[in-house]
Amino acid sequence: MARIKLTDLVLRDAHQSLFATRMVTSDMLPIADTLDKVGYWALEAWGGATFDAAIRFLNEDPWERLKKLKAALPHTKIMMLLRGQNLLGYRHYADDVVAKFVETAAKDGVDVFRIFDALNDPRNFKAATNAAKKTGKHIQAAISYATTPFHTIEKYVELAKEYAAVGTDSLCIKDMSGLLKPYEGYNLVKALKKAVDIPIEIHSHATTGMSVATLVKCAEAGADILDTVISSLAMGTSHSPTETMVEIFKGTEYDTGLDINLLLEIAAYFREVRKNYKKFESSFLGADTRILVSQVPGGMLSNLEGQLKEQGASDKIDAVLKEIAVVQKDFGYPPLVTPSSQIVGTQAVFNVLFGRYNKLTGESIDLLAGKYGACSAPKNPEAVKKALEALKLEKEITHRPADDIPNEYEKLKEEAKKILGTDTVTVEDVLTYAMFPKVAPDFFKKRSQGPVKFTPEVPAPAQAPVPAPSPAPSNQPAKYVVNVNGADYTVVVSPAGVGAPAGPVVQVPAKSSSAPVESSPAPVQAAPSSAGTVISAPVAGTIIRYAVGEGTQVVSGTTVIIIESMKMELEIKATTAGKIHFLVPAGSQVASQQPVAEIQ
Repeated sequence: MARIKLTDLVLRDAHQSLFATRMVTSDMLPIADTLDKVGYWALEAWGGATFDAAIRFLNEDPWERLKKLKAALPHTKIMMLLRGQNLLGYRHYADDVVAKFVETAAKDGVDVFRIFDALNDPRNFKAATNAAKKTGKHIQAAISYATTPFHTIEKYVELAKEYAAVGTDSLCIKDMSGLLKPYEGYNLVKALKKAVDIPIEIHSHATTGMSVATLVKCAEAGADILDTVISSLAMGTSHSPTETMVEIFKGTEYDTGLDINLLLEIAAYFREVRKNYKKFESSFLGADTRILVSQVPGGMLSNLEGQLKEQGASDKIDAVLKEIAVVQKDFGYPPLVTPSSQIVGTQAVFNVLFGRYNKLTGESIDLLAGKYGACSAPKNPEAVKKALEALKLEKEITHRPADDIPNEYEKLKEEAKKILGTDTVTVEDVLTYAMFPKVAPDFFKKRSQGPVKFTPEVPAPAQAPVPAPSPAPSNQPAKYVVNVNGADYTVVVSPAGVGAPAGPVVQVPAKSSSAPVESSPAPVQAAPSSAGTVISAPVAGTIIRYAVGEGTQVVSGTTVIIIESMKMELEIKATTAGKIHFLVPAGSQVASQQPVAEIQ
């Protein structure tokens, strides 16, 4: 009897899609033994955004998570999602770094490498696939699915043949936005099964409400493996419920053979765990058919909401979703999957806030110039022109982008040693630094404190009204203590004209708990002088570095600061000529419109 196999995504894509990748390992391990008994084809448990979130938000070592899960799941294959030449970061890496990362991931516990490229450029699979072959692990090539005039069944078949020819063990259709319709899925799988003789896995988010029907039709067409998520973390921007698919196929030729009672036990466990992450929940919990136009992937929706809140622009979500479709077309119709989804989505936010392409992120510039690989369609020539001018290039890059990157592992190793202050460094720490060089140093300092802890939010008991504070003299700042995520901060509200713009400025924590708590560091701000021309941060973010030295004579248009916002880099330019004076140190988090420099 033909049986459908299932891969459960509960340990990775489910929480990435529903609550911004915040699940900690300590919430995974207690149920690992039960998960290991189910008989899944695999459990997706690593890669994607989990690596970034672990060090950026959870103070948790992602390599330790992998090792612990491997030990706790001895009978089940662990799958990771790998972005080809991007690995788990947002740029292309040299081939030696790709090889070292894949080798180390295989050693620490990865059994299945699901490898994809955001642009479906086969050249960007080369290094990761070659490295994975040497480990002897299962290689699954994933095709990023999109619905554009340039993404057709014929194109997908062509890609499938190319990937099968290089020795991949299975093929995945990666429908990250829930765009794969049931009958189109049926026709696509039928065409693929005729073209290649390797197992086919279907990955389809539930965002648009079509995924259950799509999985059924794909199974009928001959798909071998389906991606599902245990019901308590399913649907919305996540995936079809595992138990639902098991029951649909029960007693048919597609029967999964999985024990529904074990699955119900797992569902009950994660139903309780989910309560710990309520504050991170996406509001997209039903079927959102706007995505049929915007094509935003499920994992990006919850992050996009948070990013807009950070910019004080929550009301612009609909405008951003519409703008995403415009940017995707202008950028050559890249499928919207990390990192292209983040690049296109962030550029759409900036277009809505500042006007179309008035501010290009560094990553947008690289994508337009061909540094991420070949896109499916021609790009907007005006946008490309701006990108080439920024990079001082005459034309778009047409060769494999990684060919321009010299080996860099040894260089990164020496840099990691300096940051850690040691003569030796583990391969894992070098690779962590390589993935996120701006985030890793702070993580290394705090790692010994252990991961953050999340617990269900308990409603505060009703309290008597607190008397309003006595008003401060009109020319004096008023001070308040505000609690944010468990940490108290002193907030100073300055009147206009007293050292800083009117409004709240968080100065310093009033106190901090001993346990690490996920909260944003207080913005640091020095008061501009009355004589200088103030340069403000256009968006909330982190000051990565100064582009010029303190006191440098600059002219209007000179890039003076690089800020990271929404995981993308943005240049802040001088607005007039004069000497630059910085008001915030590099590494500081700043609010939108906060003064960050002045020109005197």
